[in-house]
Amino acid sequence: MPRKAKKSGKIKLKTHKATSKRFRLTGSGLLVRTKGGKSHLRRRTSDRTKALLSETIVVQGRKFIKRIKRLAPHMKS
Repeated sequence: MPRKAKKSGKIKLKTHKATSKRFRLTGSGLLVRTKGGKSHLRRRTSDRTKALLSETIVVQGRKFIKRIKRLAPHMKS
């Protein structure tokens, strides 16, 4: 029985799912992330601190941005 011919072409790029859940691109092309520490042990923290945890932060650093874009190549805004 003859073997199947191998398909020639590019390998599919797969997204690193943890990266795609933690980071996103804004409409202007900035890479933003959310703050951690929101899941448990929050009873003692003040309301102001808990409110500040909901803000997003712009990712600083060329190398970080390059690594994130490599891990999530299909990231949409």
